[in-house]
Amino acid sequence: MFPGWIIDILFWVALLFLVGVYVSWRATRLDRLHVRVETARAALDAALVRRAAVALELAASRLLDPATSLVLATAAHEARTADADGREFAESDLSRALRAVVDQPEFAATLEDRGDGKAVLDELAAAAAKVVYARNFYNDAVAAARIARSKLLIRVLPLAGKAPLPDFFEIDDDPPKW
Repeated sequence: MFPGWIIDILFWVALLFLVGVYVSWRATRLDRLHVRVETARAALDAALVRRAAVALELAASRLLDPATSLVLATAAHEARTADADGREFAESDLSRALRAVVDQPEFAATLEDRGDGKAVLDELAAAAAKVVYARNFYNDAVAAARIARSKLLIRVLPLAGKAPLPDFFEIDDDPPKW
């Protein structure tokens, strides 16, 4: 019915269309993964800032001895003001300072005996737990984006554009033992 050259042209047009659809789908998926990484990073930053704020609140609450308050306030301040290169180290230092404060003998009992100490302790526990969850979500998003960007099609065709390869956020975020 149709000459052979028309069928050949229709075949190649259909093949090019399907390849274009597939490349477009992969590019859209990669873009969604990058948005997921950015969103998870924003949530992680918010959780880290919240934890530092609660640590500063605890340090300023006069519920701790002055030396402990100073150590905790310094670690929280360093975590809040750290640049991108030193952020992981500063956040790890804050985690260690929080564990040192909480591991003091009779810490929880002393806080619970004082007025709003229990509320501050609960808020600190919630903030520390949110950091753990946020960091896990962020690192999962980074892993998914890195796997997608390692595919041959993404590397051959520059589908990632100029987006930088996301890095994992590794900190010592073991929460204190309440």
